[in-house]
Amino acid sequence: MHPAPSLIFFSTLSGLGLGLLAFLGLGLAPTEGLTGLIFFALAFALTGAGLLSSTLHLGHPERALKAFTQWRTSWLSREAWVAVAALAVMGLYALLAMPGLRLAPLGWLGAVLCLGTVGSTAMIYAQLKTVPRWHQPTTPLLFLGYAITAGALLSGRVSWTVVLLIVMAALQMLAWRRGDAALAKSGTTIGTATGLGGRGRVRLFEPPHTGGNYLTREMVFRVGRKHRVTLRTLVLVLAFALPALLLLLPFSHWLAAVAVISHVVGMLAQRWLFFAEAEHVVGLYYGQSAA
Repeated sequence: MHPAPSLIFFSTLSGLGLGLLAFLGLGLAPTEGLTGLIFFALAFALTGAGLLSSTLHLGHPERALKAFTQWRTSWLSREAWVAVAALAVMGLYALLAMPGLRLAPLGWLGAVLCLGTVGSTAMIYAQLKTVPRWHQPTTPLLFLGYAITAGALLSGRVSWTVVLLIVMAALQMLAWRRGDAALAKSGTTIGTATGLGGRGRVRLFEPPHTGGNYLTREMVFRVGRKHRVTLRTLVLVLAFALPALLLLLPFSHWLAAVAVISHVVGMLAQRWLFFAEAEHVVGLYYGQSAA
């Protein structure tokens, strides 16, 4: 699918912010005084920037409030409700915690809601049977894993972060391996799509359109094998290997800052690939192969 910048920034920034908010809610990051103010400000800024960037992808941003009306059936609507609840609870928690009046149960509730928001975002993609690469258990695990890892990294939990980086690198490679075979394993072909598969092997005689359209712009996007390998290597190095190596060195605020920047850049590359590599089954009508 076409990797829209608004979706890339939304999923990356909101994951960073919600992960840090979850750690603040659990009391795993400083919450009092000026230090607490800085941590809360960073978390809310990242989350807010991510949520606002998501509206840029809407065809009619003025109708964004309608997203709240379909919570019974839509993961997008559930994400909106849980996000509002998470920000409200964590906002109250922050106001109480910074002066030293930390209510642990309120923080725990906020942490659950923050991770619930990330999980709801992941389910928007994981529920789509039309995108077999996303329709995998690894999709919500990746979203939650990246958020938790970001929370550990931003809150200064060095030993936790190193372990999580190793685990996430392995999970990411597993997701790529499963995703590469997902379209072929789904059994969806141009034959099943047209209903002509029983008559023999079906092949595309000519494209349905002579020019571009919404489907070719949004749903059919190809990443060359050479670029795919390069970008995946970049993700593994920047998001996992380099931050882990820097955190294993004697502690320095400069090294920690570089580790955070490296991880964020790696996450952006990962999210670009997440969208760019997703093969929507409609691509079969435009010559996309399931093999």
